[in-house]
Amino acid sequence: MTGPLFSTPLVVVPGRPVPPSDHDRPTTWREKVGILRSLPKLLGLVWDTHHGYTATMVVLRIVRSVMPVASLWVAKLIIDTVNQAPAHRATTPLWRYVGIEIAIVLVGEFLARASALVESLLGDLFSNDVSERLMRHAATLDLAQFEDPAFYDHLERARQQTTARIGLIAQLLGMAQDTLTLGTLAVALLAYNPWLLLLLVAAVFPSFLGETHFAALSYSLLFRRTPERRELDYLRYVGASDETAKEVQMFGLAPWLTERYSRLARRYFEENKRLSVRRSIVSALLSVVSTVGYYGAYVVILRRAAIGAITIGLLTFLAASFMRSRDLIQRLLLSASDVYAQTLNLQDLFAFFDMRPTILSRADAVPVPTPIHQGFVFEDVGFQYPGSERWAVRHVSFAISPGERLALVGENGAGKTTITKLIARLYDPTEGRVLLDGRNLKEYDLASLRRAIGVIFQDFVRYDMRFDENVGVGGIETSRQYLETSNAAHADAAPAPTVLSPIADAAERSLAASLLPRLPHGYRQMLGRRFTDGVDLSGGEWQKVALARAYMRSAQLLILDEPTAALDARAEYEVFVRFAELMASRMAIIISHRFSTVRMADRIVVLSNGEIVEEGTHEALVARGAVYSELFEMQAAGYR
Repeated sequence: MTGPLFSTPLVVVPGRPVPPSDHDRPTTWREKVGILRSLPKLLGLVWDTHHGYTATMVVLRIVRSVMPVASLWVAKLIIDTVNQAPAHRATTPLWRYVGIEIAIVLVGEFLARASALVESLLGDLFSNDVSERLMRHAATLDLAQFEDPAFYDHLERARQQTTARIGLIAQLLGMAQDTLTLGTLAVALLAYNPWLLLLLVAAVFPSFLGETHFAALSYSLLFRRTPERRELDYLRYVGASDETAKEVQMFGLAPWLTERYSRLARRYFEENKRLSVRRSIVSALLSVVSTVGYYGAYVVILRRAAIGAITIGLLTFLAASFMRSRDLIQRLLLSASDVYAQTLNLQDLFAFFDMRPTILSRADAVPVPTPIHQGFVFEDVGFQYPGSERWAVRHVSFAISPGERLALVGENGAGKTTITKLIARLYDPTEGRVLLDGRNLKEYDLASLRRAIGVIFQDFVRYDMRFDENVGVGGIETSRQYLETSNAAHADAAPAPTVLSPIADAAERSLAASLLPRLPHGYRQMLGRRFTDGVDLSGGEWQKVALARAYMRSAQLLILDEPTAALDARAEYEVFVRFAELMASRMAIIISHRFSTVRMADRIVVLSNGEIVEEGTHEALVARGAVYSELFEMQAAGYR
């Protein structure tokens, strides 16, 4: 499934945005200035992260900005005092000035370390806060967006902005601090010779233009190469992962994967190298202009000292101020260039936050009734996945009533799973409508609808978490407090709380509890190999854990997509018995290729190429001798 699902970093259109292109790099000055609109948003995020730390960071930077000027002026006073004092004895003012200079240096060191501490703490909080915002926002987006490859390019760039963005704030504050320092130094330089400051600005301004130009080019390269960088990450994962190691070794894939990675990495490296070489050459040429301007201004100062127009102390002060001003201007311009480059990347974060889902609850949405009275009805429903011209389902009409068990049967790609996604409003129909108790599904509160439905998908998630967490996520409203308490106890090395009874009951009924004797830590056992002491499970064992999630929910409709595909015959039979209990008073939709499972249903719907071709009981469909009968006989023949 492919198709455009998000926009350029500058324009985000909800629902069906336009994918970015190589031409999205800003070219006009208006576009380049427009990029800076992201900075106030960033400042707002930082302020919201922690008011106290943010205010302290600003105050410390302001105070630090006057320290260099104060230090230079005291050094000028010391030199003039030494030059004017009698040769045979020191003067009291001299030592007073030395003491003041030492105090300034010590205070400056203290302020610098305090500033670094505050910015470090704020940086950690900011990274955590933005990561949480990203996770919360991602949870609101449409499933269709997560199933589009272009979305992952955008999500990857947004994720990269969750770390180190506080560095941009520190850099902006550093620029403000340098600007204040430069302002005080500029007063002194302008008082003695205005041309000194003008020479400095003229010397370093070309470097600023060059750096800004190449910053835009670098962003363009980074933007265009996002898919390649994601592919490189994936190839690294496939080539060195416990989940892929068996096939990589058995099929001898390492040479092919390594060569594919190498070719892609070399192509990316070569393009980056060409840009880096161009940038270095231009920067070197522009540095010549800076050097000529610097020494031209330095000659002016030396000539005034040579004719006695200024004292030795003032010569030292002006020379140091001039050198410091040159460094500050150059640093400011280069920092501005870097800030511009980072702001280009920053757009991706706010563009992601600007993305909006199309599947939402209406303002006047009503909760799903408890209990449901009439059930679900599909009326001539058709659906196409975004970017696809093929109909996943078309002209689908059927109903499921409270207490009824319905089975969906058909070959792969027939549209079975699509129907369950439409019921749960993970998608909305392209045509037709789905009703619940006579009302369009779009009229119900989305959260209420999702709570009323329990789903175990065929490609269920294997959470690298504890056993009780793997089960508890199926009913997070019930188990959340227990899981948080259990996690806190683990972090504090405190005794674990007694396992929540709904979790234990769900594990018993799904047969997942049969795994406990071989789990050293019982319900607190870490599953999967990602973390220390984790225990991996077989496919059938993972499926038992996933089934336990279905038992955690008091859902009115239960959807089971291939619920016993990985179970052995004995475990499948035992699960059937429990299914009957679980589904006794609920609606249930079962998707399965196993006819032993399908026969549990009260009614069977047979799909082919996205359309319903048969409907009825198992006995009636077998007697009809059509599609269902053919599929049943093919599977039964394998057991004879």
